[in-house]
Amino acid sequence: MTTPLWKPNRFLAEHSTLKKYTEWLFIKRGLYFRDYDDLWDWSVTDLEDFWESIYQFFDVQSHTPYFDVLDRPQPGPPNWGMLGTRWFTGATVNYAEHIFRHKSVQHPALIFQAEGRDPFQMSWHVLERQVAAVAAYLRDAGVGMGDRVVSVLPNIPETVVSFLATASLGAVWSSCSPDFGTASIVDRFRQIEPKVLLAVDGYFYNGKLIDKTAVMQELRQALPTVERVIWVPYADLPAQNRLTGSDLWAEVVQTPNTGLYFEPVPFNDPIWVLYSSGTTGKPKAITHSVGGCLLEHLKALALHQDVRPGERYFWYSTTGWMMWNFGLASMLLGATLVLYEGAPAYPNLNALWDLAERAQVNHFGGGAAYFVSCMRGGVDGEPLRPIRTHTLTSLRTIGSTGSPLPPEGFRWVYEAVKKDVWLISFSGGTDICSGFVGGCPEVPVYAGEIQRRLLGCKLDAFNEAGEPVQNQLGEMVIREPMPSMPIFFWNDPNQERYRSSYFDTFPNVWRHGDFIRITEHNGVVIYGRSDATLNRDGVRIGTAEIYSAVESVPEVADSLVVGVDLPGGSYFMPLFVTLRDGQDLNDTLIGRIRQAIRTQYSPRHVPDAVYQVSEVPYTISGKKMEMPVKKILAGSDPQTVASRDTMRNPAALDGFVELVASGKIAVAK
Repeated sequence: MTTPLWKPNRFLAEHSTLKKYTEWLFIKRGLYFRDYDDLWDWSVTDLEDFWESIYQFFDVQSHTPYFDVLDRPQPGPPNWGMLGTRWFTGATVNYAEHIFRHKSVQHPALIFQAEGRDPFQMSWHVLERQVAAVAAYLRDAGVGMGDRVVSVLPNIPETVVSFLATASLGAVWSSCSPDFGTASIVDRFRQIEPKVLLAVDGYFYNGKLIDKTAVMQELRQALPTVERVIWVPYADLPAQNRLTGSDLWAEVVQTPNTGLYFEPVPFNDPIWVLYSSGTTGKPKAITHSVGGCLLEHLKALALHQDVRPGERYFWYSTTGWMMWNFGLASMLLGATLVLYEGAPAYPNLNALWDLAERAQVNHFGGGAAYFVSCMRGGVDGEPLRPIRTHTLTSLRTIGSTGSPLPPEGFRWVYEAVKKDVWLISFSGGTDICSGFVGGCPEVPVYAGEIQRRLLGCKLDAFNEAGEPVQNQLGEMVIREPMPSMPIFFWNDPNQERYRSSYFDTFPNVWRHGDFIRITEHNGVVIYGRSDATLNRDGVRIGTAEIYSAVESVPEVADSLVVGVDLPGGSYFMPLFVTLRDGQDLNDTLIGRIRQAIRTQYSPRHVPDAVYQVSEVPYTISGKKMEMPVKKILAGSDPQTVASRDTMRNPAALDGFVELVASGKIAVAK
């Protein structure tokens, strides 16, 4: 059996919030569970009792009583058991209210740092005063329950204040990061017809000023339903650049008010709209409920990451990624939210580790790509080793998400960051604004393996016949509803986009689009998106293990692999690599790359050809864009395979277009 990298110590095992929850279940409900797997089985079998216990254990404050825990649609097609499910009908709650019930003079509400600057703290008193003022401004502007407030702000305290003010009124929040292109923002916001826009003049990244004033002018013209604009001069650009008719943030936070009031919101009403990546068409406007997200976030952060009052929670994110919402949810448990705005590697890769040290961060999170860059891109090409330069005494957990963290990434954390830290690989997505699989404080951590399926999430791996399998590769599916599943997609009246997104493969079962294996430990290994799955000779494999092998070759900086079906039933699997400075792709290096795959994985999965490209395309949230590349190679129009406004590096696709145009790769012929 594989040796674990980490085991929970006795203190965590006996004093975690998960342990307190299981003891509460025994005392209050007379329920006894032998271990976590026994508890999980109950949580996905008796859904109503489980979610009601979460509601009661966390003392959810409802202004009115609920009538039913779970209201399923009538049996029968289409998609009974998921679409149309309602939770805690009759209950009225407010997400912001649950955050402010933890206000305290003992610790700050927020800690904020911008790149190149020292962190500063915001007290709960100041936060409450500003939220009350912004809420009063929005109320005066006619914003009420269900109205949409949209934001194009960086990851700064003003964004948190604005969200909390919006949520306090029962209005609906939606956010795009300023690094999105104008067309991308318009494609998202125009769908939901916002009433108020929060706009920024600019931001800083890698030490450079990015002026967004022209973009904000274009955006304002493209959103005819916007009645008010709040101007946030974060970059302190000249006043004449300000949007005409906008209201200055400094004046908005001085709006007279009589204090902070929380509007009771029906449990199943919207709290925010998030968006799919838009790589294959117009982004889906994924709408979540206030009560569903409240319950899910309390469960996930308290039971699966053990976040506690007064602790400091940091997750590196932009405001356009669902991890911004999830990180902010740590305040539901009384944690201090730590924000960072800027490039994670400016002035060097130690920037975020320096923040963790200075701010005494207890929970540190980021995308898997960030940890891989630390592992592979330290000084002089050597792995970064914060363990030698930082004490990180407060650090309890490290969270990773966005893409699969390879086994060597797990090992790097324990060898190079902190030996006794609890590494939580976490996977879920925008679809539920949380995770399906993640941490468990009662079981070991194994390299490359996510610890457990989360409570209340009936996740399985299905084979092609729609049968659950263990220790075999299969489609990730969810077989029972969860409260934070979308209540609808905005402007999808017949649920057609919703249905086709998740339910078009297995009847009445949510197909998430990941390729997974449930291990002998009952952990989960994710192999990449199933729609980019490699299928050679009838054997399906994910891309993550290919990347792990290829990128272990020192000369390789990054890689991307796809498989393309050819006429006549043949199959072509090319590998694309970017190389470190000064390296060239030659037969010797290609041979070493092939050998790495052959020895670390299997001879069956050695690529048919290896090509050098200048860069691998990524979404803004850090996911490799395998499907657009696959479509280019299969002959699709390059202008239709992806929305370049949703890409971190839009020019990256050009290299693949040039390869096809030059005839060096012609798989579509």
